[in-house]
Parts: sequence; structure tokens; C-alpha cells
Amino acid sequence: MAHYQLRKEQFLKTDIDTIWDFASSPANLKEITPDYMLFDITSKGLPEKMYPGMIISYKVSPLLNIKMNWVTEITQVKDKHFFIDEQRLGPYKMWHHQHFFEEKDGGVLMTDIVTYIPPFGILGDIANVVLIKKQLKGIFDYRFKVMDEKFNQ
Repeated sequence: MAHYQLRKEQFLKTDIDTIWDFASSPANLKEITPDYMLFDITSKGLPEKMYPGMIISYKVSPLLNIKMNWVTEITQVKDKHFFIDEQRLGPYKMWHHQHFFEEKDGGVLMTDIVTYIPPFGILGDIANVVLIKKQLKGIFDYRFKVMDEKFNQ
């Protein structure tokens, strides 16, 4: 069983406070997720800012408009530097997503590193080559576009 990694960097022409306020708010997840994913947060009463131990549940349709539950835990947060979310229930055998924010050259370098293991062993490895890797890239390309329009215009 192989693990895979997706890394995406983006320079944003904004200050660390502004990007941190946006990125650390669970309410903004829907805005940076493509509509075709049919993403919907199902957790009730979430606070404005994430914190270590926070559990967030969603409905999402990664394939063929089939809704599935996805539950993540925010496992680590260092204010204005990084946070990490890990899947507790969902489509992957393992999902670990690091979000880094670094002040640089009058803006902020935002780096996402997703390490994941597809489900179903060797079948998941094949699905990763055929579908999953491309789909994840598309989701993060969409996020890149939204963040560019929001913070670089």
C-alpha cells in the first residue's frame, strides 16, 4: 500500500493576519471547494476559529454525485503559522493535510501538503493513477484560483 503526496504553494499579496483569519475559519471551507463536490458542513455550532481537537463533519461528493460523510480533526494549530487536519472518517485510508503560512516578500507564502493513502489497497493505487491524483489536483487548482482572486487582485 503506497502513500502519495500533493504539494501546492501560492504567494498571496496580503498580510498574515488577513490570510490567517480567512484560512483558520471553518466557515470559509465551502468557498474554496468546487461546487461539483457538493460540499456541505454538517457540524452544528462551529466556532469562528479552529483549535486543536476540533472535529468538523461534512457531506461531500467526490465521485458520481454520491454523498459521503467526511470527518476531520484539527490536530495541531500554531497561530499564524500552520494548522493540520486529519481524516477520522471518510473516503481515504489515511489523510493528513498540513497548511503552512510564511510571511515573505511583503506577502504570505501559503503551502498545502496533503499526504494520503487511497482505500482498497492495490485497487486504490490504480484509482489514484487514473482518477484520485487528478481530482485532488483539480480541487487544489480551484482553491488556488479562489485565493488568487480574493487576495491578489
